[in-house]
Amino acid sequence: MKITWIKPEDKIEYELEQSRQEGKDISTIQNKWKILKEEISDTKLLRQKALNLLDEIDSLPYETDLYKEEPVRLIEIKEKSKQLDYSNRLSLDEEELFDKILGGWLGRTAGCLLGKPVEKITRYGIREILESIDSWPLNDYFTACGVPDELLTKYPWNRHGGKESLKENIVCMPEDDDLNYTMLNLHIAETYGFDFTVDNIAEAWLHSLPVMTVFTAERVAYFNCLNLINPAEVATHHNPYREWIGAQIRADLWGWMAAGNPVKAAELAYRDGSFTHVKNGVYGEMFVAATIAASFLTDNPLDAVKMGLAVIPQKSRLARAIRFAINLPRKTEDWGEAVDILYKKYGHYHWVHTINNAALLTAAIVYGKGNYEKTICLAVMGGWDTDCNGATVGSILGTLLGAKRLPDKWIKPLNNRIRSSLKGFDNVRIDELAKRTFNLVDQ
Repeated sequence: MKITWIKPEDKIEYELEQSRQEGKDISTIQNKWKILKEEISDTKLLRQKALNLLDEIDSLPYETDLYKEEPVRLIEIKEKSKQLDYSNRLSLDEEELFDKILGGWLGRTAGCLLGKPVEKITRYGIREILESIDSWPLNDYFTACGVPDELLTKYPWNRHGGKESLKENIVCMPEDDDLNYTMLNLHIAETYGFDFTVDNIAEAWLHSLPVMTVFTAERVAYFNCLNLINPAEVATHHNPYREWIGAQIRADLWGWMAAGNPVKAAELAYRDGSFTHVKNGVYGEMFVAATIAASFLTDNPLDAVKMGLAVIPQKSRLARAIRFAINLPRKTEDWGEAVDILYKKYGHYHWVHTINNAALLTAAIVYGKGNYEKTICLAVMGGWDTDCNGATVGSILGTLLGAKRLPDKWIKPLNNRIRSSLKGFDNVRIDELAKRTFNLVDQ
């Protein structure tokens, strides 16, 4: 059986790059690993050597001062951020509040569904598919109708529900980790309340979430838990994916629960994200949660993004990338050129890293100018993690606009239903999820 993301010989490759990005000199260990791969043919022995090198990398000092601007502890994160006071600013009645929460759930689901078929396909491949049926730029769910067979062979749809997400096949939202995490966090909040702990998260994951439906840092966290690693150390033990996108896609529930309070949303997101991630990986979840919470306070998505940006360390790599994306219109009004600039600046990151994807989704929001359809389509056309970015911008715009203002074109095909591998959530109604979320805010 092929089990990815947890093999030591794979993790060491990603760890070398991750540690380099964090400011460590990994050249000596990189040379050691190169020699070991050439000399050792026994897989078991090579894996043990890889584990030893992972420990060795952990002990390396930082060679730059970057770590001073990217703290791990919440109290230090707050010191590096702009802590603004949002108390008593929410002025929505119950009907308006519920409409925005429902809009967030629907917007997230539709945006995820849009990007799901082309996850792992490059932006050039996405364009080639769409141009083959005169559908560029993107303005509807993907379809295989009319796409030449050679392109379908060259660019296969995502094997995790990609075909079920094509326009001609949509009957609901297929199972997807981007929605599983949102529902799982709803379960955690309903079970443990606002004071949930890392131990609560670990317990909920192990009881409810199938291990093969999680990836990268989340799969490592699962593996670490089963190996009896202390939950407080799960995020850092042999986890080279600790700044990748997995925490960022778990943010939404905290933003809805803390409607109108970006600081509180960020604190909840920090608690969740620190189970599997550190630094920019956690900041990504804090940023998105705070942006969603801010979407209850404004009709301007750029203002919501700026309020979200305020809760993370202002000199971190993520904050700099978000500001870079916000300022892209000063360089060009053309979306294609803007994406080219982003790829040139952040293309060295893995396609499921937090920093590049956060920059791309921010740019989609900036260029989308409050239009739901335009924003989710720009995010997906930009490539990288298409379903995650479609889901996140869909959630932000859906929350900001509310369900009543979302186009039927995107919402009706969902048939108000989500499939899930999460225990107790398969075939759940989207409006039921929104009601349960609303009840948490009401408490």
